[in-house]
Amino acid sequence: MRLVLLTSAAAAVLVGMPIAASAQDVGSSFSRDKNTSVKQRPRPEYEAMGQKMGGFTLYPRATVDLVADDNIYAVAAGETSDTIWRIKPEVALRSNWSRHALGLYASSTVSRYADNSDENSEEYTVSGNGRVDVSRGTFLTGNAQYQSLIEPRTAPTSPSASAEPVSYTVSSLGVSGVKEFNRLRATGKLDTKTFDYDDGTKVGGGVLSQRFRNRDETAAGLKLEYAVSPDTALFVSAVRNTRDYVANTPADNRDSDGYVTTVGANFDLSQALRGEVEAGYMKQSYDNPLFADIDGASARGRVEWFPTELTTVSINGSRSIEEATAAGSQGFVSSNFGVAVDHELMRNLLLGAQAGYGKDDYEGVDRADKRRSFSASGTYLVTRNVGVVLGYSYLKQESTGLNQGSDFTDNKVTGSLSLQF
Repeated sequence: MRLVLLTSAAAAVLVGMPIAASAQDVGSSFSRDKNTSVKQRPRPEYEAMGQKMGGFTLYPRATVDLVADDNIYAVAAGETSDTIWRIKPEVALRSNWSRHALGLYASSTVSRYADNSDENSEEYTVSGNGRVDVSRGTFLTGNAQYQSLIEPRTAPTSPSASAEPVSYTVSSLGVSGVKEFNRLRATGKLDTKTFDYDDGTKVGGGVLSQRFRNRDETAAGLKLEYAVSPDTALFVSAVRNTRDYVANTPADNRDSDGYVTTVGANFDLSQALRGEVEAGYMKQSYDNPLFADIDGASARGRVEWFPTELTTVSINGSRSIEEATAAGSQGFVSSNFGVAVDHELMRNLLLGAQAGYGKDDYEGVDRADKRRSFSASGTYLVTRNVGVVLGYSYLKQESTGLNQGSDFTDNKVTGSLSLQF
């Protein structure tokens, strides 16, 4: 069932991988499982059985999407509509051990456009995740992932001059360690990512270079939590990052380093709220003297409200510094806010809707982008092996300033059929 509900690649990874702390939270002051959201609630009669393979279980799945998109190039005028078929086979392998955990995941997404074959694409992801249980409250985790992706036309960094979607790869590695001392828990982590973009083709011909976007990102962080009660903890967090570009030039050196420091709380209040919120200060400093530092308030949070057992209301928000592709800009501050509602109409019929607002304020150039989004979906779990999803999404972007980006409105209607075993 969860494989049907969680349709994104990230969600599928969560299903296919062992949750790092799941075996460690039993009896812990940091356990946050008093409440269960609509999508998380177990439905054994609709969950995939999987194929037992010794100490592992294999979960194969395939999804077919039919998408009607009224603006596939995400442009302000002269919109082009098309029908897209997407086929996504995937497989997750998860350990069944009482201690430690190991998971592997692989998927591919093949997209075919009925009338605009230049937009056809193939994407794939392979990843692995593991956990070593050292002692009660102490464990180590590691993960590795490689993705070959296509940048959506609606992405704020997507070049409007490209005749074809930009393709790129992301390689990531991560390690973390958790140590719990009664009411105190310390979490350390180190993550690295490598982005490698392929050059595109300009509208009308010619090479559209994307090599300037290739970079390595590293982030190291420490989080200290103190449980003031079994359902509430306060914490401080500090994350240091470096961003090194491969193809720098003296006039457009984008190398930088920065940090984010926050204070916050996580909680799971019985029959009421669950979530984590944090706020603090962020700063990114650039090697290029022409690029001024970017700093300001940092924030991130997600809160779930459970008005009834059949309804979950989620609120999320963030404020962060992101990398820019606009000429003359070193980056932008991205602020986002969203609200989602999920309702269990029947045991096997789930409804969902979400709305979001985002704003990107660019540094170094006169540009600001605003985004408004809305989506709604219905999921019908036919059997434990078959699920059907019908959804609608709306996205509107407005860009202002002398160096403004694209304005567009995009509507999509999607029907999905999932088979899982």
